[in-house]
Amino acid sequence: MSEMSYRRLGDSGLVVSVVGIGCNNFGRKLDAEGTREVVDAALDAGITLFDTADIYGTPHGTSEELLGAALKGRRDEVVLASKFGMNMEGLNGRDFGARGSRRYIVRAVEASLRRLETDYIDLYQMHEPDPATPIDETLSALDDLVRSGKVRYLGNSNFSGWQIADADWTARTGGLTRFVSAQNRYSLLHREAEAEVVPACEQFGLGLLPFFPLDSGLLTGKYQRGEQPSAGTRLAQDRYRPWLADADWDTIEALTAYGRERGHSVLEVAIAGLAARPAVTSVIAGATTAEQVQANAAAAAWELSAADIAALDALLES
Repeated sequence: MSEMSYRRLGDSGLVVSVVGIGCNNFGRKLDAEGTREVVDAALDAGITLFDTADIYGTPHGTSEELLGAALKGRRDEVVLASKFGMNMEGLNGRDFGARGSRRYIVRAVEASLRRLETDYIDLYQMHEPDPATPIDETLSALDDLVRSGKVRYLGNSNFSGWQIADADWTARTGGLTRFVSAQNRYSLLHREAEAEVVPACEQFGLGLLPFFPLDSGLLTGKYQRGEQPSAGTRLAQDRYRPWLADADWDTIEALTAYGRERGHSVLEVAIAGLAARPAVTSVIAGATTAEQVQANAAAAAWELSAADIAALDALLES
């Protein structure tokens, strides 16, 4: 098995594996046994970053519960990341949409700590911006969590470039703990993050944690242009059929050919190629089987050469 690589998250001292496990399938597609299988495979592969959220699972919170149980006795071996700030109404009571408020954050972190069965969260991320609450109130509440030891580092998710800049300026001028990471949708097919989010991360020293790197399977090789998806796959479901119809097959096939020329699968291109992009620290990929975990981890073993990166840039810009 190839050795996993590790990087510092942005300009912080937090070290994470180049591939992370997205835990949104825990408590939804996977029960306790399935979750443990994925967690065991990830640890065996050298993956240290586990990314969940209070809203993941059915009902909400189940992902944190199953992940906490699977990590029992091994908590200190991993970087545990969770998120707050999407609608958890029913678990946290009526929040009136003010999910960046001090009142909400204090309740949210305590609930996550209970579900995760831990006394600290390594990376606590604001899942989406809260336009109703001033960012200085949010950062002040989060700073208190860091100072109390309940949280080690802070991150954001689904922020735009200007929101990343505003939060960094607010934290620096207010003497508050800064965000060290940004988690946004980003793949070699969906590169909108490169317009503003990537430059903001580079400017302010945040590590970018892309989610949906495989575009729901479009970059795994399991789907082909003009062919019906296999039964049981995500894109075989009626609600996802438009994704297949609207897919950028020219780019998918070009990436597949690029990988083939170098002895790699399109999945390996998707993960290793993204890991080689500016500002990216760790690629967050979901998995429902040990085999998927192993394939994602193996992809990170390919470190693109300067010539590989130049060729990939040329392909993506063509």
